[in-house]
Amino acid sequence: MAWRAVASLCSFGNFRSIFQQRRTEEVELGAHTIKSHGAVLARNHRHDWLILLLLAGIEIVLFIIHPFYRFVGKDMMTDLKYPLKDSTVPVWAVPMYAVLLPIAIFLFFYFRRRNVYDLHHSILGLLFAVLITGVITDAIKNAVGRPRPDFFYRCFPDGNELYDQLGDVVCHGKDGDIKEGHKSFPSGHTSWSFAGLGFLSLYLSGKIQVFDRRGHAAKLCIVILPLLVASLVGISRVDDYWHHWQDVFAGGVLGLVVAAFCYRQFFPPPYDNDGWGPYAYFLALEESRTNTNTVYHMDALNVQATGIQVVNQQARQNGNEAFALNGHLSSSLDEMESGRR
Repeated sequence: MAWRAVASLCSFGNFRSIFQQRRTEEVELGAHTIKSHGAVLARNHRHDWLILLLLAGIEIVLFIIHPFYRFVGKDMMTDLKYPLKDSTVPVWAVPMYAVLLPIAIFLFFYFRRRNVYDLHHSILGLLFAVLITGVITDAIKNAVGRPRPDFFYRCFPDGNELYDQLGDVVCHGKDGDIKEGHKSFPSGHTSWSFAGLGFLSLYLSGKIQVFDRRGHAAKLCIVILPLLVASLVGISRVDDYWHHWQDVFAGGVLGLVVAAFCYRQFFPPPYDNDGWGPYAYFLALEESRTNTNTVYHMDALNVQATGIQVVNQQARQNGNEAFALNGHLSSSLDEMESGRR
């Protein structure tokens, strides 16, 4: 009877219930939503968000201060007499396609997979990419002070040239136009475009598993599309005579390099098998599995302890019954012997 009790406790049904409980816990721990994990995740990365605010403040300061007014002589005006035109891509449009559009795509993937780690780290990485790129770009702009291709008509809007004794320009145009005229290198439009859209391209390449060795060229076209848009923005800056081609090339390389560094800070390489998710998500799953395994082992130990306790109780009961039976037989034999006597 004791062994039957142990077998009933250690039966397949009990272990199946334990495994079902384990799977249920994994599902609950794997559901990482904004409501369940968003506050904790943002709290753990509060210093990163503070750094972003600091970068935004630095970017504002760099945009306000005056750049270095480089010497511009009369013989240098040959390459600076392009017409002053409006930008094909206005400044306000850059954050729309370089920041808001990628965030909208991040939200789309979040509503599909309910992975707050992916949403949080993709937004955080994107903002770091564009702000670091913006700070580096504007710092170089102010330090170099290279004249734009349309500098002549910014400095002399009426076409009347004026130079000082050293041969440097004496501009009589609008202060804002002159200030912007010394911010040619590197291209801010291009660097921001390649930072935001380059990050988006890396993100999509990991999400749709472009490098899964199955040869789906359509996936590759999806990944190249953001880079094509960024390239067209850079070309527009040359066509509008706001930048030299060297400015656009340097801005594109700068934005793409920073985007790659920021992406790899949070995500595996796009060609990796786990490239579809951030490092933090897989770390959370590993911790969930570890906790679940601990619970499972504790349950198994409880089952074994319960079985051993039942065996001991059954053994004691059997021992008491045997002792009582032996006592009864002994008393009966004593009575029979007394009768014989």
